[in-house]
Amino acid sequence: MTRRAIAVVLCGFLAAVLAAALVGCGATTLPAVHSEPERMATARRMIERKNWVSAQELLKGYIKNNPGSADIDQAVYLLGLCYLNNHDYVQATTEFDRMTHDYPESDSTPSASYRLGEAYFAQARPPDFDQDFTHKAIDQWTGYLRDYPGHWLNPAAEQQLNKAKSRLATKLVETGELYLRLGYPTPARTYFQRVEQEYSETTLIPRVELGIARCDAKERLYPEAIARYKQIEERFPRTHEAYFAHRERKKLEKRHHP
Repeated sequence: MTRRAIAVVLCGFLAAVLAAALVGCGATTLPAVHSEPERMATARRMIERKNWVSAQELLKGYIKNNPGSADIDQAVYLLGLCYLNNHDYVQATTEFDRMTHDYPESDSTPSASYRLGEAYFAQARPPDFDQDFTHKAIDQWTGYLRDYPGHWLNPAAEQQLNKAKSRLATKLVETGELYLRLGYPTPARTYFQRVEQEYSETTLIPRVELGIARCDAKERLYPEAIARYKQIEERFPRTHEAYFAHRERKKLEKRHHP
């Protein structure tokens, strides 16, 4: 066989292997099921194995074939969970929203309410961009905590709520700091005060207090700036903000006696 013939055969073989690999990656082989209860049970087993795609397909079939079954609410919730873990957040939002509206009395509705917040937050953009989905997540988790006190996902919701609020607060703080760098302390103060008023529970408060003190100094309110810098040192010891406040306070005290 000539070199050219060998090359042709080899190329054909590689192409066949590649095609088979691509088919294998895109295909989902579902286990055989012989009844609707078996379909649901198999979907649950797939979820336990974190085989989200197979479980998703089984659940879609179950929901289509059994719209009035006693456990249809469970199927809808589990389908949303599959979408969420498969990073299909838009479809997860649809299923969890359907769950909370169509099956309000279901035992799975509190969990669906929490997961809907997760699906919203997963679609949120970084702090520099529009934060519509962050606001939606905050509203959803706030409503969940109000409606289902004591539910097992309450602690997770509180953590996620703080995280989402910190994202909004970060955007405000960074905007305030930008105005300060540009030499506009008045609008900068407005942004810092918004964080103080709306997100006082976040970890950004030392940074906010420092920003307001810098606004005082920029506006030549030296006694106020010195007093605020001193408060920062006392309230937030051994932090970057306390170090900066100490340095700036010493400078102001040297130049401007209160």
